[in-house]
Amino acid sequence: MVKKRKQQKSESPAPSHGLEIPEDEQWRLIQESGVLNQIPLEKPPGGSTAFQPPPADVEDGDEVSSLPDEIFNAILYIVPFSFCLLMMEILIHHQYGKQPGLKVLVDRMVSGVPIMSIFIFYTMRYKNHRRMQFFLFILSCFAGSRMLYMLARVGFIKNMKQCPPLATLWIYTIVQLDLGPAVLNLIFVGAYVWWKDLKLFR
Repeated sequence: MVKKRKQQKSESPAPSHGLEIPEDEQWRLIQESGVLNQIPLEKPPGGSTAFQPPPADVEDGDEVSSLPDEIFNAILYIVPFSFCLLMMEILIHHQYGKQPGLKVLVDRMVSGVPIMSIFIFYTMRYKNHRRMQFFLFILSCFAGSRMLYMLARVGFIKNMKQCPPLATLWIYTIVQLDLGPAVLNLIFVGAYVWWKDLKLFR
């Protein structure tokens, strides 16, 4: 009898000393127990440890552009439009049979590029705002109609001074405008030319 009891004890499985719980169940138990809320956290100066969601006006993946990015994006426009201003200066002289000298071109670029750079930087920063779009639309209507009027009615001396910056400004505003205002601007300038009966091609 004693031997049988010893054999039964030896054959019986050893009791498990630990209970295995899935990891997700462990986290659920920890959260329900409130242990994490009892751990003291360092509070930032003037703030709280509570989780603060991101602002509602900032969508996921939509990051606020930094100043270096804005400067880089502005340079991508400043360089080609500086060459556009230079090309318009050369073309307006050749239109009236003049040969622009190096001093004339340098004077135009030195006086025009810094102002144009500041203008491009700030208009690109706020170009998605409705007020900026409205401002660019009004500016494009003025630049386009004024340039075409001068080419048709004003003498060559004023044209050589004012037409290159006006042409560059008109092209830039059209590029920065949304499609609808840009098309509306072209319609407005075309209607102005028809209303004034400007003879551009003689």
